[in-house]
Amino acid sequence: MTTEMQNEAEIFRGTTEGATRFKDHRSVRGTPKQGMPAFVLGEELAEMAKTDERIVVATADLASANRTNDFRDVHPERFFDFGIAEKNMITAAAGMAACGLVPYVATFASFAAILGAEQIRTDCAYPKMPVRVIGTHSGMSMGFYGSSHHALEDLGMLRVMADLTVICATDANHLRAVLRRSVDHPGAMYIRLGRGRDPLVYDTIPDVEIGKAIRLREGKDLTIIATGSEVRAALDAAEVLAADGTTVRVVDMHTISPLDRSEIEAAARETGAIMTVEEHNITGGLGSAVAEVLVDLPRLPFLKHGVPNRYVEVGPPAALYDKYRLDAPGVTAVAREFVATHG
Repeated sequence: MTTEMQNEAEIFRGTTEGATRFKDHRSVRGTPKQGMPAFVLGEELAEMAKTDERIVVATADLASANRTNDFRDVHPERFFDFGIAEKNMITAAAGMAACGLVPYVATFASFAAILGAEQIRTDCAYPKMPVRVIGTHSGMSMGFYGSSHHALEDLGMLRVMADLTVICATDANHLRAVLRRSVDHPGAMYIRLGRGRDPLVYDTIPDVEIGKAIRLREGKDLTIIATGSEVRAALDAAEVLAADGTTVRVVDMHTISPLDRSEIEAAARETGAIMTVEEHNITGGLGSAVAEVLVDLPRLPFLKHGVPNRYVEVGPPAALYDKYRLDAPGVTAVAREFVATHG
């Protein structure tokens, strides 16, 4: 091993003096509530449960990380911690649902969707059990924790499952709206969250209809269809591009399955090009879902923007967003290049 390689390894293991600058001080374990302003999951569920005795919550040894401890503190008798047993948790939730409860089970998206895919499909979606699987810390927001904790394939894996609603929360207010809508929604659901530090998109709790996209900005030259963490970046990019004389429609495609075909068809009919933006592998995710609609329509310029079909590096989340051009400046640059090429 060369000295350079050895030093790099020691840095990422945090064993050398000065290496702590590479470490994530605000660990996912025990992060204070004020450090995650968008993580209102436990708080909102606790409030909902005050008037709905069917609601129960479970997690897999991550009550502090996903803030389900806020629910536990109010309704301890309706809270279940399964330890590091995600598959068991999802199957048990299906059993609870079969008994008339509405379980919300939360863990990291990589463990919920990827590890628990079989249980979501066979135990929840197939028998149409009203289980709400909540995947937190999705995409590459786990940064330092590496590929085992990154969830860049979850949308592609789950959107193809029949009778499973797949939805991405945009920010704290949007999450509140989604949770409220979810209680009586038929069948199983997968709700995808970011890391809890997601920037604000909605000033108030929006009127969310599951399966219906939200058009946030009008434009004629380009439509950016974004989901989850990338909606704010898309809006910021549209603002910059407007100064260039390019008008951009921005759509929050929060529901990935069932997809809002009518909004995509309107974008194809009324704007000059379409670009999708997602914190997900560009193979199989939002971009692929939109492409499946566009293939039946008259041709127009189309671009999928996200993470290439690869395992991303280990590093600070901000550095990863910059590298893959998924922060606001990156989305702006990609959109500008796309318009210049196809405008």
